Amino acid sequence: MNKIKSFQVDHRRLDEGIYISRIDGDCVTYDLRFCRPNTGILLDNSSIHTTEHMLATYLRNSDIAKEVVYFGPMGCQTGFYLIVRDSVSPERVLESVKDALRLTMEYEGEVFGKSELECGNYINLDLAKAKRACGAYLSRLEQTDRIVPYEEL
Repeated sequence: MNKIKSFQVDHRRLDEGIYISRIDGDCVTYDLRFCRPNTGILLDNSSIHTTEHMLATYLRNSDIAKEVVYFGPMGCQTGFYLIVRDSVSPERVLESVKDALRLTMEYEGEVFGKSELECGNYINLDLAKAKRACGAYLSRLEQTDRIVPYEEL
């Protein structure tokens, strides 16, 4: 059986940041690593869940909205996958992610989709935790102006 592409990356070499994981046809998968893998430092469920609600909403309402295919959490609890059409440059993706993080940090009010009607576990949302996670990740992304493809590692 063939190994999937993400299992072919040496996770010991990854740090917090944003990476191009793979390209499939016209779709580019970006790995948003909020946490360094295999350190025991993980996002807890309410941080993941709330960040997913906030960033998915902001990205799907951004200037790249029509090109966003998917945004969701990594099962390893270290970050998120963002799948975008290849018509959007990595530089524009980086700026859109930074903008969504800033908007989340500035947001006051109910978490987007926080109702029994809109979410399958609406009671497990915590905006303060998501803001802490997004703030730490934004600080890391502010130190970079380039998204690194995994094959360059």
